[in-house]
Amino acid sequence: MTVDAPALPTYGDAEVVVPAPDAGPGNWSGAASAVLHDGVFWLTYRVRRPLTEGRGVAVVVARSDDGVHFEPVTEVGREQFGCESFERPVLSPLPDGGWRLYLSCATYDSKHWWVDSLTAASVDALPAGHQQVVLPGSADVAVKDPVIQHPTAPGQEWVMWLCCHPLTDPGHEDRMTTRRLTSPDGLTWTDRGEVLAGRPGHWDARGARVATVLTADPLTVLYDGRPDAASNWHETTGVARWDGTRLVPLDDEPIASPHSDGAFRYATAVPLPDGRTRFYVEAARPDGAHDLVTVVR
Repeated sequence: MTVDAPALPTYGDAEVVVPAPDAGPGNWSGAASAVLHDGVFWLTYRVRRPLTEGRGVAVVVARSDDGVHFEPVTEVGREQFGCESFERPVLSPLPDGGWRLYLSCATYDSKHWWVDSLTAASVDALPAGHQQVVLPGSADVAVKDPVIQHPTAPGQEWVMWLCCHPLTDPGHEDRMTTRRLTSPDGLTWTDRGEVLAGRPGHWDARGARVATVLTADPLTVLYDGRPDAASNWHETTGVARWDGTRLVPLDDEPIASPHSDGAFRYATAVPLPDGRTRFYVEAARPDGAHDLVTVVR
């Protein structure tokens, strides 16, 4: 991929951070988000097993001093939320201290998803923290996989890039778009409209989901896309840039894993003090499982 954008992650020299829970397709570690806070890397990810074994069974929060070797700190099970599966979680430090964990939760026997949350004074206290539904979705739309920009200075708004799946056309619920939302507190959100969607005839024709914010000025993101319904769960990564009203894709050749289903998705970018960026990505390996990998650019 050749675009006028910051350095981008690729599979070639990536290191495995969290291996898949087992060998073979459907075993995935990933859908991660990460933040560098007070010199510590905090990583949260979901552990997923094949459909016959329960799908997204847990969300893990882990910490690291070097960004590569992580120690689990706490874990949340899907039973606590009464959901069938988890997808992407987000861990955010709060402006006034404390932490919030956002969770993507699947309704049983349904294509519906909602976004829930736990808030606590410390990371290890999150499982017993205050639980609050953030975005319930509706009968017409499933909401999941948020990308959240938390305030870094007084007076700033929270910003969310939210993946939405339409539920009004049975059999086509895998289609996805991204909407931009803002909030004064990270719990009550205002929808500012659709900002990214699939492009007919392109590699992202079936849908487009913002994965991470690369730069704020100009606003540039990595996003997940796929060409068809058969590629569901095997998304690859593209780059898009804000034009004042929408995110516009910059190229038509996505970043992919060279292995099995090609998945290279759910990238998250962590700016480093030396000006480089550490990326975490869910990537396919030769046996069809997905590892959570990291690379610095």
